[in-house]
Amino acid sequence: MKMIGTVLGLLAVVILTSAPGAWADVVTDANARAADVASRLPSTPVAVRVMAIVQVSVFEAVNAVSGRYPPQRAKLAPAPNASVEAAVAAATRTALAKLMPAQQAAIDADYQALLGRVPDGSAKTAGIALGEQAATAIVALCADDGAVAPDVYRPHAAPGVYVPTTGPALPHWGARRPWVMSRGDHFRPGPPPALTSALWARDYNEIKAVGGKTSSQRTPEQTAMAKFWEATLPVVYWPVARAVAGAPGRDLTDNARLFALAGMAMDDGLIAVYDAKYHYNLWRPITAIRNGDLDGNDATERDAGWTPFIDTPMHPEYPCAHCIVSASLGAVLAGEIGSGPTPKLSSASSTAGGAVRTWATVADFVKEVAEARIYDGVHYRNSTEVGTAMGRKIGELAVQSVPKVPGR
Repeated sequence: MKMIGTVLGLLAVVILTSAPGAWADVVTDANARAADVASRLPSTPVAVRVMAIVQVSVFEAVNAVSGRYPPQRAKLAPAPNASVEAAVAAATRTALAKLMPAQQAAIDADYQALLGRVPDGSAKTAGIALGEQAATAIVALCADDGAVAPDVYRPHAAPGVYVPTTGPALPHWGARRPWVMSRGDHFRPGPPPALTSALWARDYNEIKAVGGKTSSQRTPEQTAMAKFWEATLPVVYWPVARAVAGAPGRDLTDNARLFALAGMAMDDGLIAVYDAKYHYNLWRPITAIRNGDLDGNDATERDAGWTPFIDTPMHPEYPCAHCIVSASLGAVLAGEIGSGPTPKLSSASSTAGGAVRTWATVADFVKEVAEARIYDGVHYRNSTEVGTAMGRKIGELAVQSVPKVPGR
């Protein structure tokens, strides 16, 4: 029954966020379809990497047609006579097919739906070739970025003492080559609070009170937030970016650039956070609270049976990954909106049965994600603050990597 509920919830999200024709242009439509396919991967960091490669490929192709920005990573020659719609479709298909061959049928179906809108002719043929060239170049560029590496994680254990034998998630991810950062530790934060500090006691007691599975102190609204942001895959984040892309006065190049920056920022965010997580190796709340008598802090009382509201992710706690992803995306969106009005931001979540939530500002969106992870029982408040600050810096760096053409 749990599996059926999950499938129905994901179907609701797909209907709400990926319906053909629901978005302003071929770039946003292709993004919705790609996010749906990428979210079929079981690993969020891997799926986020796929989306970054897809969106950079799309931007490369669109920019080769429009010529608005200097040639980027793929170094494509100008192609002003190519169909930009065909180029977007082909870049999306080619990147996804190379990275997710098991989803070829779905990828091809989306490709045909996008390409079917383009009249036959030389422009269409040129656009297809351009999109394939862009994606092939970007996929090749990322082939040795460190996403695939041998599993050499060494469990922390005293000799002869049993530890759980399920390996943690992606301990090598922080060593990947990033898009806009110099390396994974570019924004590595200082250490988490000392276990004897008042700050540690504050965070420990807060999450113990509001993050437990049966907490009576978590409000219904906080519970709804927690359930919504149990979702982690790209399909929950990209609708927020598409809301900005759908604002009046934007064109294909604007949106292709926006999505490329967002994709790179979120991918770099996860590189940075995994670097810090495995560097500091801080225990999760379920471990800390069940060992509260061992931290040397008289203000942290042990609860032997405490359980978080959601299942704890299989990697160290500090900092918060959701927070760095949302803040990196938020910084890109804030840079795009500037002093103009913020469109209504919204998304749907498969872990909340397809429920839709909306935010009036980018700051509201970023703040909710951070608070939700406390109510989920998996992150301390300081970790959410540190992750949010890191993500903001990464998003701002991404924006600087392709400065907006004046007047756009």
